[in-house]
Amino acid sequence: MAMVVPSACNDAQPGDIAKIVLMPGDPLRAKTIAETYLEDPVCFNTIRNMYGYTGMYRGKRISVMGSGMGIPSACLYIYELFTWYGVEGIIRTGTAGGIDDKVKLRDLVIAMSAATNSNYAAQYGFPGTLAPTADYAMLKTADRIAGEKGIKTSVGTVFTSDMFYSAVPNAYEKYRDEHMLAVEMETAGIYLTAQHAGKRALSLLSISDHVFTGEGLSAIERQDSFREMMEVALDTAWEFTD
Repeated sequence: MAMVVPSACNDAQPGDIAKIVLMPGDPLRAKTIAETYLEDPVCFNTIRNMYGYTGMYRGKRISVMGSGMGIPSACLYIYELFTWYGVEGIIRTGTAGGIDDKVKLRDLVIAMSAATNSNYAAQYGFPGTLAPTADYAMLKTADRIAGEKGIKTSVGTVFTSDMFYSAVPNAYEKYRDEHMLAVEMETAGIYLTAQHAGKRALSLLSISDHVFTGEGLSAIERQDSFREMMEVALDTAWEFTD
């Protein structure tokens, strides 16, 4: 008898999803990634329009699925992927707002770790402060691949915020004072979920705007930046796929 996966949010069956999954926040971006970069992509999920696809990339099987916005949405899906679908690694492919002065538009930020104002880690009852950290092997591989492609990277700590609109005065200045490279909304939760499960995770972030300079990418520049990030993500996933 086939295994019934107890998910109300993913109608994929065991075996439908590859060992490594790329996760943009926007489900329509997941659809675009699948149709642009994967050969013979097959859609494995449409529930809540959170599209997921599996296809071939350079002869290896890779999946891509939207995560939605924020830690609660992303980690709901990631918990299920790790627990019920045999996924071994997640690579977040998202955008972020630059904070540190050295981070420029179109830079690829590779999140080594993530500070956060989320209470997500409290569920683990850890007698201390858990540090959300990337898988080092994935991080090292992604940085090497970016260098080989001539893509500028900044590697360091990002800030994962539970609030898109913050009522905290001077919050961004405080993040900058602690040398956060960029701000986004998922990485810390993804890393904590992966660490607890004993799996791999990496967050690749394309800088689409800068908090302090007010600069932002045009539509064409966003597309080019997105392409560079996806090339690094796909080639990294390829190296961790049998």
